[in-house]
Amino acid sequence: MKIILGSQSENRKQVLRDAGYIFDVMVSHIDEKAIRHEDLYELPLRLSRAKAEALLPRIKEPAALITADQVIVWNKELREKPRDLKEARHYLETFSGSIYPAECVNGITVTNTESGKSITEREISKVYFSALPPEVIETFLREGTMYKYAGGFTPQSPLIRPYLRIDGTFESILGLPLDVVERCIKKLSD
Repeated sequence: MKIILGSQSENRKQVLRDAGYIFDVMVSHIDEKAIRHEDLYELPLRLSRAKAEALLPRIKEPAALITADQVIVWNKELREKPRDLKEARHYLETFSGSIYPAECVNGITVTNTESGKSITEREISKVYFSALPPEVIETFLREGTMYKYAGGFTPQSPLIRPYLRIDGTFESILGLPLDVVERCIKKLSD
């Protein structure tokens, strides 16, 4: 079955490429800020479903459509992509050495475009930060990549990576837990 990734995330594309998948990419262009939910663990599920709903009318062939969203929850606080340098610095400084993990909450929706059936699942992985030296934080912030990532960090950064302990899969931290995606595709193909 053809695979369509409904995401512009370079990390999600890389997860599928690294797993050997050949796929097309479509982008939903939904207003993610317009979709809110008081339960932070429900929010990425709603966003992944909204992305699928926005893309389905544009797909005219049988395919497995994969849409996803990720939010970071830290100490009961939502941490999306930082709005500015001040917020990005605050995120990193409060993650640094905290007893609270950055919970990477993923909502994954896989839709069989032929049958119209879909499955949405939640997957949570945790990232624990040891103490980040101030010079590491400042160097990372100067790179400017923090605006692309929920929580303002990426485990792919050689600066940040040595200070992380991951409880879960690396793919999940990148925003596309491959085991969940493959399980959903299999269920919808049976």
